[in-house]
Amino acid sequence: MSIYPAPLEKLIHEFSRLPGIGQKSATRVAIHILKSDQGLAESLAKSLMEVKEGIRFCSRCFNFTDQDTCAICQDENRSNGILCVVEGPGDQLAIEESGVFRGRYHILQGVLSPLDGVGPEDLKIGALLGRLEKERICEVILATNPTAEGEATASFLSKMLADKDVKVTRIALGVPMGGDLKYMDSMTLRHALKSRTPLLS
Repeated sequence: MSIYPAPLEKLIHEFSRLPGIGQKSATRVAIHILKSDQGLAESLAKSLMEVKEGIRFCSRCFNFTDQDTCAICQDENRSNGILCVVEGPGDQLAIEESGVFRGRYHILQGVLSPLDGVGPEDLKIGALLGRLEKERICEVILATNPTAEGEATASFLSKMLADKDVKVTRIALGVPMGGDLKYMDSMTLRHALKSRTPLLS
C-alpha cells in the first residue's frame, strides 16, 4: 500500500519511467510540482504537449525541428561539402556545443544492431547517400560512438561510401584528456594506438 494518494503515486510512477530518473528523483520532482503554484503544472503540461505535437524530424538531416528543415540546415554560413554523420540528436548536440565543427550533419537515428533487429533499412542511410551528390559533399566524417554497434555502423558506411567520390574520415578515438591508461578498456587503448599522431620536432 502506498503512502501517497493515488494521483501523486501515478505522477511519481510516470516520472520514474523517464531515463536517468529513479524512484527517489521522481518522488522529489512530483512533490515539487505538487507544492508549486498552479502555473508551473500548467506550463509543464503545455510544454509537453507542444513538444509532442510540434516537433518533428528535419527533412534533410533528421535532427529535431519545429519546421521542415532545422536551423542548422537553414544556416547559409555553415560549411557546405562537409557532412558529419552521428547516431542521434544528442550526439549532434554534443559536437555542436564543442564549437569546433561548422559543417552540416546527418543523423542516422540509430546504429546497426542485428540482435535488436536493426538493419541498414531501419537507419537513414538511403537519405545519406542521396545527399552526397545533391549537396556536393566532398567529405563525410563518421562520428558514431565507440561501441561495438557504433564501430560496426562506421565500418558498414565506410564500405558503402568506398566507391563514391567522397573523402571518408572517422573521428579520432582514444584516451581522453585527463585519462589514466591503467583504467582504460582494451578497445579505447587499441583505438588510441591506431590513431597515434606524430609530434612536431
